[in-house]
Amino acid sequence: MILTINPVAFKLGNLSVKWYGIIMAVAIILAVSMAIFEGRKRQIESDDFMDLLLWAVPLGYVGARIYYVIFEWNYYSQHLDEIIAIWNGGIAIYGGLLAGLAVLLVFCYKRMLPPFLMLDIITPGVMAAQILGRWGNFINQEAHGGPTTLAFLQSLHLPDFIINQMKIGGVYYQPTFLYESFFNLIGLLIILLLRHRKHLFKQGEIFMLYLAWYSVVRFFVEGMRTDSLYLWGSIRVSQMLSVILLIVVIVLFIYRRRIVKPKWYLDGSGLKYPYSRD
Repeated sequence: MILTINPVAFKLGNLSVKWYGIIMAVAIILAVSMAIFEGRKRQIESDDFMDLLLWAVPLGYVGARIYYVIFEWNYYSQHLDEIIAIWNGGIAIYGGLLAGLAVLLVFCYKRMLPPFLMLDIITPGVMAAQILGRWGNFINQEAHGGPTTLAFLQSLHLPDFIINQMKIGGVYYQPTFLYESFFNLIGLLIILLLRHRKHLFKQGEIFMLYLAWYSVVRFFVEGMRTDSLYLWGSIRVSQMLSVILLIVVIVLFIYRRRIVKPKWYLDGSGLKYPYSRD
């Protein structure tokens, strides 16, 4: 018997509380908690991260929706009333990340906080949130890859609950959510193991390592997915953006190391930033 997970966790009257929402809420709490914990070591107040959260999360979702709508404009131009219907699905993580980055830069400017140091501090939490958030896609049976076989899934030594959930409409699909979650977990562990090593990372380089790592992971995972956004009918948008981000990161890394020569990450402090916060 094939048993799948109900996307609805429980109901409160007529309100259905879905597992996706619960998972995303836990992911956000985890990300902020990790940032606050690391921020204390860099003398950045917890209130700064809480205030950033209040702006970055809602505007991040707006950015994720706008990104999706732009690349599906052929449809939404004919259904303008559905543009705001985010509850029907249709967000893109790259859009959320870009919007979140813009919010953080403005926030750091207003609070006179070092932006690259802030990016380094929140990066592991963002990765952890992505790793956990993909399991929301798993429960919703979305963001999966192409058709596969039961034998292939069993050859990966996956637990039955994952295999069962990957059977959609009588067809087994590639668990691309799992591939992305797993390889991002490896990237997160590498960053957590290395970020406190003296004279290894300059400010901004933990964030850049994350971008490079995620770009490579997403490039290959995106090639297996069946719900990709396309540009000019044949180019997967996320793959193209992954390549662009990887090139930008490499160029920025070389430029900052040779020309800018920023502080080491462990030397970074919110209290030592050369502007008053009063």
